[in-house]
Amino acid sequence: MNPAADAPADASDPPVSALADTVLERLAAVYAPAADPVRAEGAAAYMKHVAPFLGIPTPERRALSRTVLAGTGRPDERDCTAIALRCWRLPEREYHYFAVDYLRRHAGRCTSGFLPVLHHLVTTVPWWDTVDLLAAHVAGPLVAADPALAREMDRWIDDPSLWAARTALLHQLRYKEATDADRLFGYCLRRADHPDFFIRKAIGWALREYAKTDPAAVRDFVEGTRPRLSPLSVREALKNL
Repeated sequence: MNPAADAPADASDPPVSALADTVLERLAAVYAPAADPVRAEGAAAYMKHVAPFLGIPTPERRALSRTVLAGTGRPDERDCTAIALRCWRLPEREYHYFAVDYLRRHAGRCTSGFLPVLHHLVTTVPWWDTVDLLAAHVAGPLVAADPALAREMDRWIDDPSLWAARTALLHQLRYKEATDADRLFGYCLRRADHPDFFIRKAIGWALREYAKTDPAAVRDFVEGTRPRLSPLSVREALKNL
């Protein structure tokens, strides 16, 4: 199965959704008045100006999100797709955060057909603040629900976008005993020579997290492949061992 082959030609095109119409109208009405330009500048600087911000602190933003979603119905995959893609078209980062939180909550309502949309999200305005949550809380559950999607992760690990590759590395982050260790270790070796900090950090993070489940396996893997791994990856992997 290749879900990308069955997906719409443009995975960035939001489908029609009455629920998305309601949510986006409320979202703009509730978030915009809460903007704080001073906080916004600080948040944008902290995130290396990957996107502009409204300047709404996370606790307040999530409280506002509850107001936005009050009384709205349960979404289906089309609604999730429309809400996420329409939020992603808005410039301020808080709208992207809303979409990430929404997808985390409703990942179980999405199928393998959502994967091309997820690829668009992790490769468009990408930074760790959205990608890491999408990897662990959306990609991870999608693959767990449909193990055939692991073959898609096998493609993502070699994706030209480092953020898709990082998603593949991190998608098993919450799997614990269900982790496919051979796949995890294989991904780490496939990208071990990648020069970017975010890939090297992800390798170490994924190994460190699996070490909570099988410390001996991680220790043996790192010791056996240490010459191929970056010092950053090794340091992160062994941090708690």
